[in-house]
Formats: sequence, structure tokens, C-alpha cells
Amino acid sequence: MRIYISADMEGVTGLVDADDVQPDGRDYERGRLMMAEDVNAAVRGAVAAGATEITVNDAHGPMRNLLPEFLHPAARLIRGKPKHMGMLEGLTPEHDAVICVGYHSRAGALGVLSHSFMGHEIEDMWLDGRPVGEIGLAHATAAAIGVPVTVLTGDDCACAEMTECDASVRTVAVKYARDRFAADLRPAEEAHAAIEKAVTFSLSTPPKTSAAPATPTTLRVRWQSASVASTLLGIPGVTSADSRTVQAQGTLPGLYRLFGVWMRVAASLTNQAPYC
Repeated sequence: MRIYISADMEGVTGLVDADDVQPDGRDYERGRLMMAEDVNAAVRGAVAAGATEITVNDAHGPMRNLLPEFLHPAARLIRGKPKHMGMLEGLTPEHDAVICVGYHSRAGALGVLSHSFMGHEIEDMWLDGRPVGEIGLAHATAAAIGVPVTVLTGDDCACAEMTECDASVRTVAVKYARDRFAADLRPAEEAHAAIEKAVTFSLSTPPKTSAAPATPTTLRVRWQSASVASTLLGIPGVTSADSRTVQAQGTLPGLYRLFGVWMRVAASLTNQAPYC
């Protein structure tokens, strides 16, 4: 059984502030160790379920957050950037399940460290008219590849967002949002045990799916900056919905990769810290 783990950071046990998750933050070093503990709990759960191969993709920010020496030895790590498929780099149809660790709710939600991919640069996103963030886009892309998401961990808002998208996904709330930078924290030992148990249970009979037929999908993104939207119109196939909103039609996972190009263009045009 081959398991793929996409590891973000904002939804990790105990973390609530930008200082916890950004490399220049005063508590970042502690945050990256907490990230490793959540990931290792998921790896232990996968091993207990009989996984023979486990791939972990460091999917947060610089994508160099997980320290290899602190990762469970049963897992291989994909680290660094750029990655053509970003948060889903390395996911193939040969995997049996996707586990999303440390995920967060989309921009506009009152969840802990909520945003969509780029801090406040992305105001809204829609996939075929349905509001999405990192959770929804990752779920849809994994489905297009033919691999089901079986577990998601994060705060209660991220868990609710996943359930709204797909109620069959088992979720683990490791904290409960009080506001965007405040939470009622579940004790770390308890949270790790819950992650491990959920992963083992979900993989006992993993729902292997086939890739959905490639059908045209429309991705629409509203940016904070009209300059970003204007520049993206230079990419073939990108059209304007209004002065700050662009859209493109394609098939997943190709559209997911195209969105990664949009983000790299946006990053070259903006120089503002996220979470402000």
C-alpha cells in the first residue's frame, strides 16, 4: 500500500500565529518540530495499517520546513521548491490514499491562519463556481489523478470545510478556532494519538478510485491586486472576469499546475508579507 502525505503547517497542533509558521518568526523553529510530530503521527498510523511506501511532501511556504532528521524513518521526503505540482508534488495514480496534515480553511473563513495559498494576495477562488481554497483544490486534483483523500487534520474550520467538500474524508481537529490568530488547543499528545488512530482506521479499507474522466473545469481567482490580474492576461487561455479576477478552463491536474504558474507570477509582482 502506497500512501501520500501532503503536509501544510498552519493547521498543525499548537500553532496559531504567523510567528509560528514563517521562517523569520520567533517561534518558527518550535513550529517546524510540531509539524514533524503531526506528520510522524500520520506516518505511524499508515505503518500500522500496513503501508509499504510512504511519501511526505513538505507543502508549506518555502517547502523546507520539515527537517529530514526528525521525520519518521518509514517515510521519504519531498523538500524544496519550485515544484510543478506544489502541494501535491509527487502524487501519482499508483498511490492508494492521500492524507492532508496541517491544512487550514480558505480565505475569508474565520479559521486559524486562514488564507488561500498566498496570504492576503488571493481574496477568493472558485472551481466550477464553487468556492474553494487549498482543501477543495487539492481534493479535486487528487480525485482527477485517481487517488482519494482519506484523512485531513487541521483546526475545526478546516475539518468542516473538508466535510462540506467530501463527507467521506475522516477529519481530525487538533485545535478549535477562537479567531484567526487564536485557538483552543487540543493537548499535543492527545492530538497525535487521534491523528494516528484516524489514519490507521481510514486505511484499513482504503477506497481506491479510478481517475475521473478528464472534463473541462473552470478555475477563477480574485486577486487583491489588479496588477496581478492584468499581467496574468498575457498567459494564453487566461481571461478576465473583472479588473481583479481571472479565469481559465482546462482539465485537472493540468489546471492545478497552471495555477502554480499564476502564483509565481503574482509573487514576482508583490512584496507583501502574508497574514496582515
